Amino acid sequence: MVTTSTRLAPLVRGPGVRPFAWPLLVAVGVALATLVQGLLAARAGLDTGTAVFASLAGSVVGYFSAKAYYMVQHRQHLRQFVSAGTCIQGFLLGAFGTALAVVAAAGIPVGTWLDVAAPGAFLAMATARPGCFLGGCCVGRPTTSRWGLWSSDRRVGIRRVPTQLIEALLALALGAATLAADLTWRPAIPGMLFVASMAAYTFGRQLLFPLRAETRKTKTGRPLTAAATLLVLLAALTGPILT
Repeated sequence: MVTTSTRLAPLVRGPGVRPFAWPLLVAVGVALATLVQGLLAARAGLDTGTAVFASLAGSVVGYFSAKAYYMVQHRQHLRQFVSAGTCIQGFLLGAFGTALAVVAAAGIPVGTWLDVAAPGAFLAMATARPGCFLGGCCVGRPTTSRWGLWSSDRRVGIRRVPTQLIEALLALALGAATLAADLTWRPAIPGMLFVASMAAYTFGRQLLFPLRAETRKTKTGRPLTAAATLLVLLAALTGPILT
């Protein structure tokens, strides 16, 4: 006879998984984003308290919308909410939708707020993505390349393409670029810095998706998204964005 112990499904973890890394790094990312945005908002002459409150309120709503987006995308039942994953697209929609409503209601220039919010948003994503690597989500394809890193998808630990860390580097580069832009340039069209940086981020994600282990859901979605975001980015870079 063999005696063993069990645990609730939401508490089960796979090999090499650090389940608390993601929420911890997300919290650090939100704190960093709040600090950076607060300093940039004050520098831009915005109501710092309202600007920061909008971001914090957006982050709370964004968490739930990220969960909801993931559950709809993967056709999960509401009772799986605790154990369900999160999706960055859902977070961005919920977070920025909520924040923009607060900002607009307070009479803060929306375009200017978006530009000062961009660096913090990317720095937060750069901080949180390693949590995905440690937590076993958004994993890359198995590889024998020397650039592969051992990681787990919560079931199997093996050398994989470190897509989460590559995306973290992309977000870090965009965070640094938008921060430099906010400190040295003034957008001719408020909000265009945010639009250009988000287009660049979305385009980069489309290049990373084929390296991820998850199965492709559509053959045309990614190429069309990549083409659309590239056009937006090129239009932003070649147009009169900055003065």
